This record gives sequence, C-alpha cells and structure tokens, in this order.
Amino acid sequence: MRSMKKEGEWLVARLQADDDAIPVGNLLREVWKLPRKQVHLLFQHKEVLVDGAPVAQHVLAREGQEIRLRMCPPEPLGLAPASEPLQVLYEDDHLLIVNKPAGMLLHPTEPHHHLTMDHLVAGHFFRTGLQAKVRHVHRLDQDTSGVVLYAKHAWASALLDEMLRERKIKRTYIAFVSGQMAKGSGKINEPIGKDRYHATRRRVTPNGDPAITHYEVKERYKTATKVECRLETGRTHQIRVHMSHIGHPLIGDELYGGKRDLVKRQALHAAVLTFAHPFGGEVVEVHAPLPLDLLALEKKLR
Repeated sequence: MRSMKKEGEWLVARLQADDDAIPVGNLLREVWKLPRKQVHLLFQHKEVLVDGAPVAQHVLAREGQEIRLRMCPPEPLGLAPASEPLQVLYEDDHLLIVNKPAGMLLHPTEPHHHLTMDHLVAGHFFRTGLQAKVRHVHRLDQDTSGVVLYAKHAWASALLDEMLRERKIKRTYIAFVSGQMAKGSGKINEPIGKDRYHATRRRVTPNGDPAITHYEVKERYKTATKVECRLETGRTHQIRVHMSHIGHPLIGDELYGGKRDLVKRQALHAAVLTFAHPFGGEVVEVHAPLPLDLLALEKKLR
C-alpha cells in the first residue's frame, strides 16, 4: 500500500516513478484493496480526485499524479466520550494503539457500561477533534492488560481486519503460570470451543475452532513460570484455556484452575503488537510495560 497522509476528510497519495499507468478504478480495487461497493460510491459521489479534479473509473492514473479519496467524512463517535485519561502508545492519521488497564471492559456489553476502553478512546477522539466512529481491531478480556489496536477510519479498519484474519498482526503476551514448566518452548495446537456446562468458560474440544499458541519460558521460579506466548489465532480465552489444558493455569485465573492468593486477576499481559503498517508498509512494533500488579507478582515469585 502506498503511503498516505490525511488532510481533513481526504486521504492523499502521490504515484511514484515505479507505478505503472492504471485505470483509477482498478488502482483502488486491485492494488489498494478497497471494497468494490465502496469504490462505486466514491466515484458516484465524485470523491475520487486526480490532481484536484474528479475523474471516472477508466481514467488512467500516471506517475507523479496526486490521488485524493474522501475516506474520512465526519462520523458520530457512537459512544459518550469519557474524560478519564488514556495511555496512548502509538498514533498516526490511520491508527491508534493504547494500553488497557486490567479490570476495564474493552467495549460495553450492557446498557449500564459507561466506562470502557471504547469510551476512553471516544474521549480521546473528542479532545483531539477527530469525528470518527470508535473501531477496535481485536479484543482483550476484562482482566487482561496491555496493547489494543484501533482504526481511525473505515478503510484502515477493513485492511487491519484482513491482516488479522491472515495472521499478519503478531500479538505477544506475558503470562505467569502455576508450576515449573519442563519444556523451554513449545506449540499448543488444540481446538477451543464453548463449555456446555458453563456460560462463559471455554475448553479444548475436538469440535472446537482451530487454536494455536506458541510459548517460550522466560524465567522459572520455585512454584511458577514466566512465559512469553504468541498467538497464531485469536480464540476467546485462548492462552488461559491452553495453559490450563497442559497443567499450568495462569496465576489468579480461578475460572481455569488458578489461585488468587498472589494476584487478584489472571496474570496475563498483552506486551507487544507487531505488524506492517497498512498505509506505507513500515514495521510498527509497540510495547506495553508490565503493570504494577504483575511487577509486584514477579517480585514475590523471585
């Protein structure tokens, strides 16, 4: 994807010397991967400009020309903006990456939920003058802390969703699990599905969805292990289920057999997010430091 900058409601790119002449409609659909329906609407509303003038789909785009797309029209936030502070780890015209504290829901699931990460992001958009719908790209459990990726406009959301499906967004977690793990690294490839006997719990089951977790031991303690986990898939409670399945439930994770005597939530932190930027291709790697409760847990275990 060609690097693009945002100017008000427009995304702007300039074709380079190595770009072949191509009909603008084909450029948008085939090269820039815009949905066909969206391309049709952009041309219908004269929201595709080449060197400042509206064009038809068949017009050739050539080296050095400027392409403008009206991809960022004002949108309602969709949520009441919260005034509480938000820890921003990365931000540009297209993306926002934030650090979620443990104990906070990512998005409202009940009408009375008025303070979630989505509400905090709505507050950030409001304060910075961005009139855009709040779009989280992936999710974290309420009691899991760490990095969360948001898209700032619909095109970024569509591209990031596709990257997530194609496993092009790498998510690395730090977990503190019960017991000393014997192997230094491994791969857990076990399908995960719903537990018929518990409304919110998941379990390893032959009829579940494919789920793959890679792990590497980072430190061993007398009664526990610090593990780095990388997800290939993103099933609900995946790390929690997989670690419990191999006999090492997360410390604090009572739902899957962990004990809460050392920490009052599952000891799981989304530490690193790595991906190629959908607009430009440069590698984005964002780190969220361990929160205070897990630093305290680490000190106790040592």
